[in-house]
Amino acid sequence: MKTIDNNTKTPVKVRLKPDVKALFSIIDSNNSGYITPDQLWQSLEKRGILRTDYRLRNIHKNLSSTSSGSEKKISLKQFEESIYPNTIVKKALTGDLIISDFSSFTQDMCAIFKETKKNSNGKVADYIPQLARVDADKFGFSVCTVDGQSFNYGDAKELFCLQSSCKPINYCIVHDALGEEKVHQHIGREPSGRSFNEMALNKDGLPHNPLINSGAIMSCALLKPELDMSDRFDHVLKTWEDLSGGIKPSFNNSVYLSERKTADRNFALAYFMSESDAFPENTNLVETLEFYFQCCSIEVTASAMANAASTLANGGMQPQTGQQIFDPNTVKNCLSLMNSCGMYDFSGEFSFTIGFPAKSGVSGALLIVIPNVMGIAIWSPRLDEHGNSVRGVEFCKKLTEQFNFHNYDNLVNNGSKKDPRKRKFETKIDNVLALIWAAAQGDLDEVKRLEALGVDLNAADYDGRTAMHLAASEGELEVVRYLVSKKAKISLKDRWGTVPLKDAERGNYEEIVSFFKQRMLRVNA
Repeated sequence: MKTIDNNTKTPVKVRLKPDVKALFSIIDSNNSGYITPDQLWQSLEKRGILRTDYRLRNIHKNLSSTSSGSEKKISLKQFEESIYPNTIVKKALTGDLIISDFSSFTQDMCAIFKETKKNSNGKVADYIPQLARVDADKFGFSVCTVDGQSFNYGDAKELFCLQSSCKPINYCIVHDALGEEKVHQHIGREPSGRSFNEMALNKDGLPHNPLINSGAIMSCALLKPELDMSDRFDHVLKTWEDLSGGIKPSFNNSVYLSERKTADRNFALAYFMSESDAFPENTNLVETLEFYFQCCSIEVTASAMANAASTLANGGMQPQTGQQIFDPNTVKNCLSLMNSCGMYDFSGEFSFTIGFPAKSGVSGALLIVIPNVMGIAIWSPRLDEHGNSVRGVEFCKKLTEQFNFHNYDNLVNNGSKKDPRKRKFETKIDNVLALIWAAAQGDLDEVKRLEALGVDLNAADYDGRTAMHLAASEGELEVVRYLVSKKAKISLKDRWGTVPLKDAERGNYEEIVSFFKQRMLRVNA
């Protein structure tokens, strides 16, 4: 590349760092020699990196100092100096993120959303008057991966109350502060098998787990009890802001007042636990309950909640800011509880059929964690008989049917499910290599399984070697016969011009040589 020396007005050769030109050309698809800020943002957003991403703050600063508008032309040299050094830009443009083909993945998610939206079953929670007034048809979802790739759809930017989806976060705050042993002196860690507000304690007189009402009230009793009520609540708000990558939550005072007015069952639960000496010494029950109602009345968007869920998916580190908010062991214990107890008395069925950690709330919120991959938030107020979002549960069912997100999908070599973590053609390539390897090993059952998945029996590796080549070269007559019976070709040449017959001859596999020659005679007859 050449530029002009402003002093001598002569061309000067500019040395670019490796890969700069290739990255630049990904954005400059028309080969115009420059890009605009809008082209940059659109290219990144297509890959899940939004222009509001915290990691792009220096690029915004650099562009604002050199740009007079969104159509400002950015040269290759300016790209190298102000944009190329940013690691997340390089990773996004080269597909080096957890979901490399983010555009295709979000298209699949939107298709699931549109299909799920047809479901109008269930009704909004009516035992809290303010929640009963929410538009039942609201529906939105957001995704945030452990690399900070984000996508929002539907009513994802509208505020809703956390309700019970606040419980995992309060548990994490307490666990981080006090440690596992201290916390579970006051809270159990078993599914209750009963309704979320059931008047029941475990055999030790403790709430069964922190994700039902009694356990969540206990978490609030343990959460920074040395602070004033206002400071305790501010601490929870600040934690949600940090989890969400800087998105500030709000507070719905109307819901708080409405919930407090209809809190007889929660007061009864608190006094029931007090009677069993479950609380720490000097716990103020009324203050604890007030604090619990306040936490339930925090408002967030699906976008903010997905960011928080991705922090849990990322072992407690916020993907966009890099802040370590919770200890990984805290997150591990929280996700274990979410997996077994997070969906009220539907938790066992949810874990069995869907198989990833989640926590619902009667506002229609659903916080989902796919460990080491992403967080997802769904909001749809219509509830089923368990108190879970009807559309939220259906969305999850369709999600786990299409993608290998069940906790134990990795135990089943199920090629019918998509793995969005793989590059666009990686699954196809893996299946071809698996077919060739199975043929070489004489594993006919595996060959048949891969054929059932739609793998082309004539597919070749980089060297042009097919399953037929490998079966012939290794003397696997049964596999050769099967491949021929399925119309696999015996005349394909590898990169060296070798056909399977030559491979069999080199190995002195006379039966295969004879078989090939007979087939060739029939074809030529």
